[in-house]
Amino acid sequence: MTYLTDGTKECFLTAFLLAFSDENAVVTSAQAQLSLGQKTVFVTADPDRAARAEKRLLSFDKSCMEDLDYLLRSGMDGREQTAFHYFKLLAEKKEPVRDMLAEEAVLLASECIRKVTYEIHRMHGFVRFLESASGALYSPISPDNDIVDLLVPHFRARLPEFPFVLHDVKRKKAAVYDGKNTFLAPLERADVMLSADEQAWQSLWQRYYRSVNIPQRERLKQMKGYMPVRYWKFMPEFSSRDPFLT
Repeated sequence: MTYLTDGTKECFLTAFLLAFSDENAVVTSAQAQLSLGQKTVFVTADPDRAARAEKRLLSFDKSCMEDLDYLLRSGMDGREQTAFHYFKLLAEKKEPVRDMLAEEAVLLASECIRKVTYEIHRMHGFVRFLESASGALYSPISPDNDIVDLLVPHFRARLPEFPFVLHDVKRKKAAVYDGKNTFLAPLERADVMLSADEQAWQSLWQRYYRSVNIPQRERLKQMKGYMPVRYWKFMPEFSSRDPFLT
């Protein structure tokens, strides 16, 4: 049986209870091609069931909901199925299982969580803010995982006096800090007019980058190791014009 969720924690926990005794259960939020004869249950979040499942799982591991949050934020295929096997093992063992790396369910979940937390750390250095004409800062990003709101505390602590927008262009949403409060909002596209200072600094930075670059001694493999290519499109040193700005 395939249990189709909406990707939220409440819906996953509801599906977890429904699928727990199903040996062939597949829990997913993705539309998948079904095998012949395979049935699908469209799961609707049940707050009472979800709360009951959460309370029971927390009695086995007080930090397990943090693990679930990271797993559901993952951009990996099969993240809900990975989470299902991990939490089913937790329920069976009735104790924390995150160190049981000999178990395939734990190993897969651990790798999934590691990729999310590593990208959060890496994005702290890869985000490039642009100053708009209004003085607010704007940064388009396209992370592999759904982490845009988890990046806010880092930049809020370092830029407490500057309103900023972190725009996840892949998921069409933004984390906004208005100088006092933080909130998430859907954002299909942002039309941002850069300040004169920002345009001058970008031009200066690009000139500097070109001046220190030695075409005859390019080390692209090493560069890609330090700076994955998928992040280049938002770096002013690699592009003179951002396709998401006007």
